[in-house]
Order: sequence, then structure tokens, then C-alpha cells
Amino acid sequence: MAKGHRSQIKRERNAQKDTRPSAKLSYARVSVQKACFVLDAIRGKDVDTALAILAYNPRYASSLVKKLLESAIANAENNNGMNRENLYVAECFANKGPTMKRIHPRAQGRAYRIEKRTSHITVVLDEKE
Repeated sequence: MAKGHRSQIKRERNAQKDTRPSAKLSYARVSVQKACFVLDAIRGKDVDTALAILAYNPRYASSLVKKLLESAIANAENNNGMNRENLYVAECFANKGPTMKRIHPRAQGRAYRIEKRTSHITVVLDEKE
């Protein structure tokens, strides 16, 4: 249990907040496993190389991650005043979102369950020294 007044606790929590530019896409209609194939390809790369990789990647998740990366770059330039040439993908990960459960009718009155998985994708950028 944290000690101190509620406002003091919030101040301490905000002081520890990550100041790196980022972008998050919630409830993306792609499974975590499929999103991670694309994210693994761009992790640690500079932003121009990452955008080139995503432009020619045939996977569906690459179009989602490309938009997300462009949003993170815009956040870095406009909110943090960073230079685009020095940016690279510091972190990128996908967390599991809620699963939509659907029913598919089968023979002899049976029903199979179809799980439509979602994910929360996050891209964090940082500046090279």
C-alpha cells in the first residue's frame, strides 16, 4: 500500500512516466501471433527502414503497423520536437485484446466455435545519440 496523499501518489507516478514518443492501436482485428511476425521485423530499425519494410510486407498486420508507426513519428516531431532522421523503433509489442466468440453451424445440429481474436499494438520510438 502506497503512503501519502492521493495527489502526492499521482505526482510520483507521473514523474516516472515514459516520455518517449509512442502510438497505440487498441482492439486491432488481428491476432497477437500474426501481429508479432510484423513487429519482429521492424524492432530496433530506424524509422525510414521500418517504413520500407512495412510497405513491401504482404501481411495484413503490416498495413496497421505502418499507420501506427507514421502516427508515432508525427507524435515525436510535433509533441516532442524530435528530428525524424534520428528516430528508431525502440519498442514494439502486441498485447492480447478481447476475443469475439462466434458460432459456425456444422453437420447434424452441431455448432463449432469461431474465435475472432483482437490485439492492442504499441510502437515506442526513441532518438539515437
